[in-house]
Amino acid sequence: QADDLLGMQACNLNNLPENYQLRFYFWHAIGWPQISYVAEDHKGRIVGYILAKIEQELDDTPTHGHVNSISVLRSYRRLGIAKKLMIQSQRAMAEVYRVAYVSLHVRKTNKAALALYKDSLGFNIHAIDKGYYADGEDAYHMRLPINPN
Repeated sequence: QADDLLGMQACNLNNLPENYQLRFYFWHAIGWPQISYVAEDHKGRIVGYILAKIEQELDDTPTHGHVNSISVLRSYRRLGIAKKLMIQSQRAMAEVYRVAYVSLHVRKTNKAALALYKDSLGFNIHAIDKGYYADGEDAYHMRLPINPN
């Protein structure tokens, strides 16, 4: 929903050093509405979100999903919300777009996110992108193969 975009942006601003202008959220909502989700508390406030897109290359790279951003408010962490958002988005990517894999970037120092992606969800490190983040930190470029069946 369009109303969710402001809540997603607020969640991002509260939690992450990588922030986006509102048009970035609109671009995802218009282009790939089936694969981005929010988590709400009992009062309907957004406490987490996943923002994803589909990448279709002109070369031989297969169509794949990419998680641009995922965040859960600190007071709602360790409840499985991020994992549920990831699984829901991955499932939609497979069913709607029949992606070959899902990719994402994560800071090398983000131990909690690495545990979620590697240990809980089965992502593998595909490459290290040197100086990926604005502050110069390296990122792991991770991938999860998807079986669209």
